[in-house]
Amino acid sequence: MRTRLISIPTDTFPLDGVMYEPGSKVLGSALYFHGNTMNFYTGAARFLPEAMCALGLVFVAFNRRGHDILSTRASRQAVGGAYQTVAESVADNAFAATWMKEQGYANPIILGHSYGGMLSTQHVVDHPATPALILLSAGRGGIAQDTTGGTEKLFAMDRLEELTIQAKELVAKGRGEDLMMMPGWWYITSATSFLDRLAHVPDTIALAPKITCPVLAIRGDLEDVHRYPAEEFQAACGQHCHVEIIPHCDHFYNQREDAVIQVVGDWLKKYI
Repeated sequence: MRTRLISIPTDTFPLDGVMYEPGSKVLGSALYFHGNTMNFYTGAARFLPEAMCALGLVFVAFNRRGHDILSTRASRQAVGGAYQTVAESVADNAFAATWMKEQGYANPIILGHSYGGMLSTQHVVDHPATPALILLSAGRGGIAQDTTGGTEKLFAMDRLEELTIQAKELVAKGRGEDLMMMPGWWYITSATSFLDRLAHVPDTIALAPKITCPVLAIRGDLEDVHRYPAEEFQAACGQHCHVEIIPHCDHFYNQREDAVIQVVGDWLKKYI
């Protein structure tokens, strides 16, 4: 396996990433979309590349402009997940796919973890020539993601109404880039990004019937079924979607990496 750092151009600053290339014959390619507050070297991107290359796949993982929570890039300007918008995220995925095509790898298999899974459903609808889609604990998305049901309270937790009012007031004052402290995971976000997440995150269940390529949807059995609705997605998608529930497995696949590798590898062998 060969590994090289890459830089993907966008309409603003480039996206850092890494390309893993098999040491033997190349049979295809795969493009990985990371989750919220993560990056190209955490989550499934840290343990899948070797397995993908063993299958003959070139594997690319990259940072969207909204990677991690807060960062800086070649200046003191703050960037990162606290400032991300869905439109920018969708655009970054398209930039990455275009870059792969320019390298000779058009129409890669798409893998997305968590928010990256939500984004991947939109990407595949926008790129119907995608040969296969792997959803790694993809979130529900849509308005229902943060406003209804479920046992796992994230983002605004039980303060959604209060924080929504605060965000709207900041945006109305022209202070959309001001940062708001969150009560739990996510920790901090700009007012603009907060409102954008509530309104524009792709609805995976609504998009499911529009996806025609083979789909593998994975969830750990320790994950919240409402927030990560693999079976509901399958019902909406149809018979070309296969679901695997990984036993004793959390959202980040801690200590269950080998099980995920096995499931993904066995399924992919049918399509490469």
